[in-house]
Amino acid sequence: MNYEESLMEKAAYYYYFDNMTQQDIASLLGISRIRVIKLLEQARLSGIIQFKLRKNAEFNAKLEQSLIKKYGLKDIYIIPKASSPDKDNENVAKAASVYIGDRLPDNAYINMGYGDTSKHLLNDLATTAESPISCVSLTGGVSYYLPDTRSNIFNAHLHLIPAPLLASSGSMAQAIRNEDSVNDIFRMVQLASVTVVGIGALHEKSTIFNSGMLNRNDMNVLKMKGAVGDVLSHFIDKNGKLIANSIEDRLIGLSLEKLKELDNVIGVAAGESKVNAIRAVLRGGYLDILITDLSVAEQLLDEPEKTEEKK
Repeated sequence: MNYEESLMEKAAYYYYFDNMTQQDIASLLGISRIRVIKLLEQARLSGIIQFKLRKNAEFNAKLEQSLIKKYGLKDIYIIPKASSPDKDNENVAKAASVYIGDRLPDNAYINMGYGDTSKHLLNDLATTAESPISCVSLTGGVSYYLPDTRSNIFNAHLHLIPAPLLASSGSMAQAIRNEDSVNDIFRMVQLASVTVVGIGALHEKSTIFNSGMLNRNDMNVLKMKGAVGDVLSHFIDKNGKLIANSIEDRLIGLSLEKLKELDNVIGVAAGESKVNAIRAVLRGGYLDILITDLSVAEQLLDEPEKTEEKK
């Protein structure tokens, strides 16, 4: 066995069996992280490492490809259904953290949306990242982007819109949007490598209602207008079209039109209560990548194609 093969075997063993990070392996072997990545790829191509899909993994792969084709996605990542609905946000956020962390370029900027799932994801990324990540907020509502007080590690630089999520009036919201400090953040949004958004369902446990910013009457009005969920707190109907409402005028954040213009938009959401909202966001064409659970994925595939609204 030559030196190169020995390095490949060591790198593969430490990575797949000892669960060491690429950076830890690089330090242990005295080589660069890029060298470790190349060794792992060589190990796969040479047959030193061989993968065999379990039956359920093969099924998931076929399901993923069917959903990619149906909704015109670049990728989809499916995780097992959570043992409890209370774990949906936490579990999908952890999975998204691993998915994004493995693909995020060094020194990249990542746009982050508002919501409970996004907050979990940002904290997971910031506590596991090998180098600091730079996060740009897509909405107002500063508190949802701040570190979890239970963690003493937060390896992230935050670039936040200095404003609430909802202004007191439409005129106040417009004045805030015109501020130079707000526009500076929106210019940064256009330059980020990855954009991550949560997807909210229209029920009282969703972040925007649970926080008290909207009440039961607001929710009833939105439902009467045909809303099924929201992305970045923009409420949409079953086909992904924006619902006209007074909340929209007061909202501080990236518009749905601007969201569509961004590359590598990742939607992160799970749980059966969000199926209709996730489907609407997909129909609206707002996502490039979806990270969700198996139960949601199966229902998204079984649902009939987009229907036109009556005129």
